[in-house]
Amino acid sequence: MEMEYRRLGSSGLQVSALSFGSWVTFGSQIDDTMSEQLMTLAYDAGINFFDNAEVYAHGKSEIVMGNVLKKTGWDRTSYVVSSKVFFGDGRRKPNQTGLSRKHLMEACHDALRRLQVDYLDLYFCHRPDKNTPIAETVWAMNHLIQQGKVLYWGTSEWSAQQITEAHLVAQRYNLIGPTMEQPQYNMLHRERFEKEYKPLYKNFGLGTTIWSPLSSGLLTGKYNEGLPSDGSRLAQEKTAWLRDSNLTPERLDTVRRLTKFATQQLGVSMTTLALAWCLKNPNVSTVILGATKPGQLQENLKASETLPLLTDEVMDTIEDILGNKPE
Repeated sequence: MEMEYRRLGSSGLQVSALSFGSWVTFGSQIDDTMSEQLMTLAYDAGINFFDNAEVYAHGKSEIVMGNVLKKTGWDRTSYVVSSKVFFGDGRRKPNQTGLSRKHLMEACHDALRRLQVDYLDLYFCHRPDKNTPIAETVWAMNHLIQQGKVLYWGTSEWSAQQITEAHLVAQRYNLIGPTMEQPQYNMLHRERFEKEYKPLYKNFGLGTTIWSPLSSGLLTGKYNEGLPSDGSRLAQEKTAWLRDSNLTPERLDTVRRLTKFATQQLGVSMTTLALAWCLKNPNVSTVILGATKPGQLQENLKASETLPLLTDEVMDTIEDILGNKPE
């Protein structure tokens, strides 16, 4: 099936409805050969957006991705690559983290060097920084855009109020406001995306590149019978915080019922249903996929084919099972 492309919010940039990210995998969980295999598989399937961040594997994730981009020699105009700034790349001295003008400039240069590109298509402020005035961050992002080092800037896990403030600063000084936000969004995590951000889609044409569409693997159904002992995401020590918030008895019960509905009524996997459900929301610009094996990625790519099955009736049934629609 043909890949669908969507505009990133009200910008003119087109991103593939499914994209590929390297969080917890590149530079740590999988080797470089597998990283190349997965990126090539994604690119050949029509994925044109590859997501990264300075903090992923302390910069190693960007190095791995940069090596793949260089080796494949893909036309630079054919893909979109991102980085995110806030947490730093493992260095911990003052100014090596946060959203100050100094760190934004230096982190951008570091990301360009690691990714081996001349500019970042998308640059995200990975978290809000209470120690830096929003105006300083907005100005610094505009300087990077003027220098041609960044094409679009955005936020990740900012509140609607903080995003609005950034736009107000931009309007006041005739600067470019944030184009996109990278929030967590999935069947089990909906409040902020569907309710808090609602005015932002209308008022600012906010684009979104959503992460954790499978709720760290919970929505694949692989935890339905308990925690597997393999290298799955929630079995890893560093993701214990995800495990504790995700694997509640209520959630597992919901996922079991959804899995039954997906396989028996729709004839699709729980994974593709969960991804297609995210794609169904018109405010989702792109759904970021993560994978450690080619088979996993191929399964995820079927989400586009599953999308037409999500009729109003099917969506109502899903809502009944979920029982968590924001008021």
